[in-house]
Amino acid sequence: MLCGALLLITLFASSTERVHAAIAQSPAQKTPEAKFQLTSTSFVGDSAIPTQYTCDGSDVSPALAWTEPPAGTQSFALVVDDPDAPKKTVIHWLLYDLPPATRALPEGVPTKPKLPDDSRQGKNDHGKIGYGGPCPPPGAAHHYFFKLYALDYRTELKPKAKAAEVEAAIKGHILAQAELIARFQH
Repeated sequence: MLCGALLLITLFASSTERVHAAIAQSPAQKTPEAKFQLTSTSFVGDSAIPTQYTCDGSDVSPALAWTEPPAGTQSFALVVDDPDAPKKTVIHWLLYDLPPATRALPEGVPTKPKLPDDSRQGKNDHGKIGYGGPCPPPGAAHHYFFKLYALDYRTELKPKAKAAEVEAAIKGHILAQAELIARFQH
């Protein structure tokens, strides 16, 4: 009888420990990671981008801000493109090796190959360094994707890199991606 009681106590204790271990590892008990997000005070996502950020206006870059990136982020890369262009996706801005502590870009980032924070800008498809705003042909609205990548390293690409070089450098190093879409039409 004593052996039977000890066996029951041992089984109950063992099963209770397994239940507690399972609860501790369940997804409901884990703290969810905050989503990496990109925002702008210059325009509302999925809406028309104001004229001042286009070829019809001053053609200055809009202000952008983002939330805390994942742990291990060593740099950021920003790619702005227009996949609605008739022949190919048009690159409007390449900015890379942004320092990991950066959480925002002001309106009107200078169009210089190397910025004071040691980040670099590549050539857009208009052959210029830095931001080149929306300038689609007349017709349907085009969508402009502002894509920010949190990377696990610095690319160390030289200034004036082309889109293919930036894409190759970030491939396999993306910890998280945040996206903001703007629209524009003539």
